[in-house]
Amino acid sequence: MVVSDALIKNLRDIMRNDHNVSGDAQRMEQVAWLLFLKVFDDREKEFEIFEKKYSSPIPSELKWRTWAQPKDGLTGPSLIDFVEKRLFPTLSALPVNEKTDPRHAVVKKVMSETRNYMSEGVLLRQIVNRINELDLTKIEDRHAMNDIYEKFLRELQDAGSAGEYYTPRPITNFIVDMIAPQLGESVLDPACGTGGFLIHALDLIKKQTGTKKDIETYQRAITGWESKPLPHILGVTNMLLHGVDAPSNMIRKDSLARPTVDIRDNERVDVIVTNPPFGGHQKDGTEKNFPKTFQTKETADLFVYLIIQMLKKNGRAGIVLPDGFLFGDGVEARLKEELLTKCNLHTIVRMPGGEFTPYAAPKVNLLFFTKGEPTKEVWFYELPLPAGVGKNGFTKTMPLRDEHMTEVRKWWGGAERKGRKENGRAWKVSLEDIKTRHWSLDCKNPNGPAVAEHKTPKEIIREIEGREKEITNILKSFET
Repeated sequence: MVVSDALIKNLRDIMRNDHNVSGDAQRMEQVAWLLFLKVFDDREKEFEIFEKKYSSPIPSELKWRTWAQPKDGLTGPSLIDFVEKRLFPTLSALPVNEKTDPRHAVVKKVMSETRNYMSEGVLLRQIVNRINELDLTKIEDRHAMNDIYEKFLRELQDAGSAGEYYTPRPITNFIVDMIAPQLGESVLDPACGTGGFLIHALDLIKKQTGTKKDIETYQRAITGWESKPLPHILGVTNMLLHGVDAPSNMIRKDSLARPTVDIRDNERVDVIVTNPPFGGHQKDGTEKNFPKTFQTKETADLFVYLIIQMLKKNGRAGIVLPDGFLFGDGVEARLKEELLTKCNLHTIVRMPGGEFTPYAAPKVNLLFFTKGEPTKEVWFYELPLPAGVGKNGFTKTMPLRDEHMTEVRKWWGGAERKGRKENGRAWKVSLEDIKTRHWSLDCKNPNGPAVAEHKTPKEIIREIEGREKEITNILKSFET
């Protein structure tokens, strides 16, 4: 079956009848671990067919096919008792050897980081039976799993809990396509959330595989770091759905918790694609893991420095950053100087706004750079709002779509970025001009209509002081 809005609404409605489940976040986590076990069981069926020596880490009585698949299986208090006293305790403490088979460790890792919220076994059985309607041998149903995640995420209104790990698919697709990861390259998302960037990177790399060795390389191509358990389990499940047998490189960790001076050459990667969390602050002391000149409480700024450090020489990055980074001073000005002198920041795509609706996010920009050579000039492209979309940007009913990125894709100029021309939406600014602007990247489009230009706090203060002097002089002229 193809997952529809009706199925998703049905799952939510069933869980709303369980008094122990509170809010969309708990509902989504409940569905997440159920989907994970369903997906893992379906993948195990494939392993068992193609690998004669495959050994499951899960005891037979705890496999999804045993307790969940029969429609008339465990229900009521017996089901809740089974889940809480046998399933979770056993799977979260599996005696696995990751070196023997990394697939074994995935189950333990996921199940030790989540929990069952439902207390009504009859309702849990209804949820399980609906999930069993998904036939994961069908490509359309595998894709439908991703739709479940996205639809739940879109309905979470709290940007602080959901906006950090959900990025609209047109943005992830565009960034990954422009960076174009190749077979044999290492790809990292240090704030991977549910894995949107990495999934699309895998899709591109998979097309380049031909031999068994290529497929093994493809399986190891990506790494994702995520600090929160819910997006982590969604990301792991996503990887299983997309053919990664052992998504052990989807790691639950705080990317900013380690001193950057400890990063070694063998840890650096060829490609980074990410939408780091912004507008939030890390726990006290996190900034001390960074050089003093770049220490700040702003999460996105710390990620910018981390990304520069994690890239190999000639490594490429495509990242999402808020408007404030472009015109910010202080630490942000020093970060931009570091970025522009250590990397070639060749392109900034300025988005029109509303892409993260319904989340209350600021306007964002897509930054693309290569490490190892200083910037000579920065190309800017101002994405226009399509016809029918109001001046405040995209909305829930008029969201950003892939076709809205068509013109900037044509303008990009291929892998070598050749043939670019200035037009009403595109212009370039030299490094020398950016230096004179105190490293501000909030550069006005000289070819487009006049728009308000952001100014740094220091520029605003100087302007106010100048006007106050003018007013004082005028008043003095009246006194004489």
